[in-house]
Amino acid sequence: MSDDERQPTAEELERFRQLGLRLDRDARWWHEGQLVEHRGLALALSRWIDRLEDGRFIVRLDAERFAYVEVEDAPFVVTTVLLDHEADGVHVSLQLSDGSLEELAYDTLSVGADNALYCEVKAGRFSARFSRSAYYLLGELIEEAEGGFALRAGGGLWPLRTR
Repeated sequence: MSDDERQPTAEELERFRQLGLRLDRDARWWHEGQLVEHRGLALALSRWIDRLEDGRFIVRLDAERFAYVEVEDAPFVVTTVLLDHEADGVHVSLQLSDGSLEELAYDTLSVGADNALYCEVKAGRFSARFSRSAYYLLGELIEEAEGGFALRAGGGLWPLRTR
């Protein structure tokens, strides 16, 4: 068997998966300490984010090929908020750092350190941190409520939990 046909050992595969990828709190990708400046590559990496059963974040190419990612905060950032005013009230859609758009899971809103706002995305598989501008846009729907603050949208009043 030639070297080209040899399958990598488990140790070789594990070393290969240690590519030095990092995702910072602003959804910027880094490789071995260098900012990934190619927009297309950064967007592709964001779209390939996944999580192993043990909780570690990865970028996944297929079932066998993936690399580990150090995630500084949340794996996604809400880049902007779209408010849809309907008869039953305001509905909120989120534009995420991977380019996708989804409705806010209202009951998952929480406030973390430094008053950062978070929610769950991708059917509850991941958390997302609101960018400052997205937080300001959503702010017009936040009001004081019993015991703290709540978001009035999506047909209800949703308390902001502490993360």
